[in-house]
Amino acid sequence: MDKKPERSILDWVKPGDKSGEFKRQTSVFRNWIENKPNAEFPPEKGRYHLYVSYACPWAHRTLIVRQLKGLESIISYNSVHWHMAEKGWRFATADEKVPGETTPDSLHSDYTHLRDIYFEQNPEYEGRFTVPALYDKKTKRIVSNESAEIIRMMYHAFDDIIEEKYKGVDLFPEKLRKDIEEMNDWVYNDINNGVYKSGFATAEEAYTKAVTTLFNSLDRVESGLAKSTTPYLLSSPHVTEADIRLFTTIIRFDPVYVQHFKCNIRDIRSGYPHLHKWMRHLYWDYPAFKDTTEFEHIKKHYTKSHGQINRFQITPIGPLPDILAKDDEVPSVKAVLKK
Repeated sequence: MDKKPERSILDWVKPGDKSGEFKRQTSVFRNWIENKPNAEFPPEKGRYHLYVSYACPWAHRTLIVRQLKGLESIISYNSVHWHMAEKGWRFATADEKVPGETTPDSLHSDYTHLRDIYFEQNPEYEGRFTVPALYDKKTKRIVSNESAEIIRMMYHAFDDIIEEKYKGVDLFPEKLRKDIEEMNDWVYNDINNGVYKSGFATAEEAYTKAVTTLFNSLDRVESGLAKSTTPYLLSSPHVTEADIRLFTTIIRFDPVYVQHFKCNIRDIRSGYPHLHKWMRHLYWDYPAFKDTTEFEHIKKHYTKSHGQINRFQITPIGPLPDILAKDDEVPSVKAVLKK
């Protein structure tokens, strides 16, 4: 399968768009796994497979939820290689040693790129070949490539077949749904997508608008966490969807977005004490967050795949470490704490 769309997938801003603004493509596959009679996609052990990239914050969400809900033995997955070129995400070859479950396509021995999965659905497909992609092994169809909907499928659709201890894990509690939805709206537009709007902007005005909005919203999160009565967003008594959706951007912020996407008004480790503490609590205290974070994929993907931003594909060494220990701080913060 070697069909190539007319427009290069590496054109993050449409050629000729004088606004210079990055506009994210809407997901195409929007089906649902549902636990109901005669469902087109019923919950079954071993039926579904996730194609992800450890580098991608949207795909990262699905891996976190998969583990939090105890779905490891029910939904299989593999990650693509961190490098994205003209043909999009590629699968690792058998002889490549890359961290994590980074393997050849475990379902199709002759597929070399994620695009092959998309062309299997539609030989005339012309959109982006995005991760995550939730694939049905039985019907050989992509169920969904919309991360926000994939994670919600995992919340309760499989509750009849998971271990009892995971049934009570409620990532979208009824009492907080309105607040989570409201937060999702501005966090997605201003922060999750805001780093991309900043980094892929091809006009100064577009960049300035995006990065200013981004940091105003980070300030808003910081203020909210300072007032939170718990270690989580929205004073939730436990991890919720709001924490998961924000975490995958914040964990990438200092290692990549500060320098690569020019999001350098402040960094997280020295500029946002409450946000920094919140991020480290999730990473160090919840295996689902730490186990699914692969810094090698994150740093190499952005710096070696975005040739229009980083022509020579040099990956900066710092900041070191990728994430600080829970009881550690950068020297400037330590100095303030000693006073």
